[in-house]
Amino acid sequence: MTVRIRKATMTNKERMEALLRRESPDRVPFWPFSPQNFVTVHSGSSIADSYSDAYTPMIAYEAQKKACQEFDWVFTPTFNSRRGLGGAFGGKMQLPTSKYSQAPFSVKFAAETSEEVMALKAPDVKTVACITPEMIDFYKRLSQEKLDNAPFKLMFAGIGVAPSARSIAGAEKMAKWMIKKPEIVHRMFRLAADYQIELAQYYKDTFGVEGVLPTGTQSAVSNNVMSPKHFEQFALPYLKEVHEKVLAMGFKHLWVHLCGEHNLNLPYWQQVPMGDPGIISIGNEIDLETVAKYFTNDIIEGNLDTTIIQIGTPEEVYQAAKKVIEQGKSLTTGFIFSPACQIPPMAPVENVMAMTRAVNDFGWYD
Repeated sequence: MTVRIRKATMTNKERMEALLRRESPDRVPFWPFSPQNFVTVHSGSSIADSYSDAYTPMIAYEAQKKACQEFDWVFTPTFNSRRGLGGAFGGKMQLPTSKYSQAPFSVKFAAETSEEVMALKAPDVKTVACITPEMIDFYKRLSQEKLDNAPFKLMFAGIGVAPSARSIAGAEKMAKWMIKKPEIVHRMFRLAADYQIELAQYYKDTFGVEGVLPTGTQSAVSNNVMSPKHFEQFALPYLKEVHEKVLAMGFKHLWVHLCGEHNLNLPYWQQVPMGDPGIISIGNEIDLETVAKYFTNDIIEGNLDTTIIQIGTPEEVYQAAKKVIEQGKSLTTGFIFSPACQIPPMAPVENVMAMTRAVNDFGWYD
């Protein structure tokens, strides 16, 4: 097989900026989705370490910046805050104990009963534990440094209505109440929507809107969790409201990750505004060309199966990435190559580098 070697005419930042202007970049950009746990391990720490007070935002920042240069990634740094583990509504979470675990998990929710849900109020974003001074300092550092692989001065989780609603009482209770007490589930989504709107306003007031990207990961409303009927009934009205209000604040682009199985939800997601354009990230359960038919004005991001990144050989990863890249290049509204979800923290470095090789070998536009 002959691989055509091309000389780059754009930086990763310029590639992303071209897509956001609805122009064609020289090459497909490689955005690693959410690499912080892989980067933490790659830099010699553990995931549990990354939630410790000793693991400062600047340590995370420098480790991610170095990895993005090493693997030729788009740089979109994030930070794990130990003090924010309880979430906006309260509750208690446990730090990961296995080296293979990627995230903390809930051991106590903010509400255990429907009565407690009804008594909750949307928290004040200025006082919630997850908006810590160290997080604000981290974002201020991002907004000041100019890098050729960082297209946004910062990203924040400001449109994650569904995971915020689920965090109030947990997925099991939410699923049961959808059948027996639908008014309680509406209350959960109402609280979450109000909080997300206030959070976006806080970030606008603190950092402005230029170069700031609101994000949301949507595993909590996948077809693995709720039916399309329940998605339309419970999630859709609040998603539309939050997206509309956040865009009305002046944010131009929204980033949404449709985590897991969302195929039956796509006709409903199509009704949710994403920006001009938005960025739609998908898991490997959804075909790139399928999702592009629903989001005809938005950039599509995805969607290499993370399983092969963890257990495949470098050649298998390379060939699988090639297939995704060549399919994505055919999309007319723009494409970003990415894993289908977080890069597994214990993924072999050779497999991660194989994705970079595939982008540099097959990602060029004519």
